[in-house]
Amino acid sequence: MLLPHDRFGRYDCGHMISSEEFQLLTDSIYEAAVVPELWPAVLGRLSGLIDGAGGVLFTTNLDRMRWEASPDIHDTMVEFLRDGWAEKNPRPQRMRESALLGFASDHDHFTPEELASDPVYEFYRRRGLGWAVGTMFDVPSGDTIIFSFERRHAIGPVDRSVIEFFDRLRPHLARSALLAARRGLERARAMAHALTEVGLPAAVLRGSGRLYAANALFEALVPETCSDRLERLVFTDPAIDRLFANGLEMLARAPVVAAGRSVCSIPIPARHDRMPMIVHLLPVRRTAQDFFSQASALVVITPVDRTVVPNAELIAGLFDLTPAEARVARGVVAGLTLDVIGRDAGVTRATVRNQLKAVFAKTGLNRQVDLVALLAGLALPSAD
Repeated sequence: MLLPHDRFGRYDCGHMISSEEFQLLTDSIYEAAVVPELWPAVLGRLSGLIDGAGGVLFTTNLDRMRWEASPDIHDTMVEFLRDGWAEKNPRPQRMRESALLGFASDHDHFTPEELASDPVYEFYRRRGLGWAVGTMFDVPSGDTIIFSFERRHAIGPVDRSVIEFFDRLRPHLARSALLAARRGLERARAMAHALTEVGLPAAVLRGSGRLYAANALFEALVPETCSDRLERLVFTDPAIDRLFANGLEMLARAPVVAAGRSVCSIPIPARHDRMPMIVHLLPVRRTAQDFFSQASALVVITPVDRTVVPNAELIAGLFDLTPAEARVARGVVAGLTLDVIGRDAGVTRATVRNQLKAVFAKTGLNRQVDLVALLAGLALPSAD
């Protein structure tokens, strides 16, 4: 639906949509806060109301930027980000500097000369775009939210009636972002606190490894075992921290990694006053993420009881092993040979060897003696 306009192309905000239609529109905004997959459709609907060429939602923080776009501008935004134009884009900085509490057009932030010469606007104009209306606001999660709606250059700049209409929507967009951010934090806390019930310290990380939420058991390990730093969670032992940093880098390079490398496990050797522990770094998949408050990883620290050999189910859960791999690991810890393990499972020795290789990959080890030590808690391998 387009705004009614006069013969000069000026839109009449007052007769844009009925109150019932406006209510349905705001309902869809709040629905997208709970179901982030709906944002592209909502952005497209908002853009269509003003004869726009697409809507984009950015969320940024110290760690990274994420975005969603309506289908009609999605490919342009992929090119925009892929080719580095986002880093050159002057709009966010000008929006921040102007501190306008509402939507604004290009002319509110730039002079005509700047619009004519800026290379980012040239990028848009080469694709038939070049005019926009947008707004920025911050939410308590630390995210900066930007809504931007593009318009084809041939239509002309966004006029005041369109801006006034989006200002009517802005409180709903802001509350939607706040709702999503709070929901994301609650989910992160729930992830950590759920493991309290089984006695495991746990924390949720976001972005490049910043501590987002933690349960009381994990907090008790600060600062002796690890510390909450501005850049990321840091382990006190430099050798362990290097392994942890490598794990974070692995997740950052490949958010959807191969099954054999989906969990990073780091042993922490025993001390005279502390039993050995294993740090598990697990990726949080997209279905468990919130658009505004992204959880990127879950850290679980498992104390190793020297008197107990974990059962197959526990081993599988800790290291993301298949049932067959867990049985092999359990058999090795129990002192069985590969031939015996294969005979009991009804598979060949070669199959058992392949399963054992998968166990080594997922536990970060390469020797049976280290696997036995890791799982039985007899003597954890050196963090080096």
